[in-house]
Amino acid sequence: MLLSVLYVIGITAEAVTGALAAGRQRMDLFGVSVVACVTAIGGGTVRDILLDHYPLTWVRTPVYLLVIIAAAIITVFTSFLGRYFRPVFLVLDAVGLSVFAVLGTQIALDLGHGAVIAAVSAVVTGVFGGVMRDLLCDRVPLVFSEELYASIALIAAVLYMALEHVGMPELAVVLVTLGIAASVRLVAIAFRWGLPVFEYQEREVHRAPENRLSRALDRMRGSDARLRLRDRPRSGGPHARRTRRGRGWWGGLTRHRPWFRRGGGRD
Repeated sequence: MLLSVLYVIGITAEAVTGALAAGRQRMDLFGVSVVACVTAIGGGTVRDILLDHYPLTWVRTPVYLLVIIAAAIITVFTSFLGRYFRPVFLVLDAVGLSVFAVLGTQIALDLGHGAVIAAVSAVVTGVFGGVMRDLLCDRVPLVFSEELYASIALIAAVLYMALEHVGMPELAVVLVTLGIAASVRLVAIAFRWGLPVFEYQEREVHRAPENRLSRALDRMRGSDARLRLRDRPRSGGPHARRTRRGRGWWGGLTRHRPWFRRGGGRD
C-alpha cells in the first residue's frame, strides 16, 4: 500500500517535469501529454518489456495514465507558479526516483533474477523515462551529465538487496532504502556532487566555408592551367626542337657544313 501511494506521487512529479520540458519546446497539449506519460512510465515500460513482465503496469492499471495526463494539464495552466514550488518538485523527484528503483529491484527479484539483473532493472526503471523525455525534447539526457541520478538508483538497489539479505522486515527495508536514497539525491543536488566527466576535443583547423571553396577553386584553376600548358602544340610540329644555331644538331651540321649530304661524302 505504501509503495502504491509513493508510486502515484512519483509518477505525478515525473509528469510535471515532463510537461515543463515539453513547454520549453513549445509543444501543444497532445505533445505535453505524450512527453509527460513517457517521462512518468517510460522506465517501467522498458523494464517490463526487458524482463518479459506482462501486462505492463499502466495496462494493468489504466488509472495511472489518467493521473499523469491530469498532472500534465494542470502543470500547463499553473506553470507560472513553478518557481515557488521548485524545492517541493526536487523532493518529489528524489522520492520518485527512489520508489522507481525499489520497485524495479522488487520486480526483478520476484521474477527469479539475480542481483545484477535486479540492479539493472532498478536503473532502467529510475532513469529511462527521463532519458526518453530529453531525447524527445532534443536535449542531452540529464542522466548522462554530471549529476548523480542513475547512481542513486544503483545505490538504492544495492542497499535494498543488502538489507533484505540480512533479514530485515520488508517494510523496514523499503523505508530505509527510500529514506537513504532520497536523502543522498537531495544532498547531491545541494552540494553539486557528480561523477567525473570525460572530455575529448580533437584538434581541428576551422576554416570558413567560403575560404574552403576558394581554395578548392584555386586548385582546380591551377590544374587546368598545367593541363593546357602540357597539351599546347609546339611550333614546327610535335618532334621539332629549335636551338639558337638551327633546327637541332642535324640543322647545325647541314647549315655550317654544306659538303655534307645524306647520301655520301664530299662532291
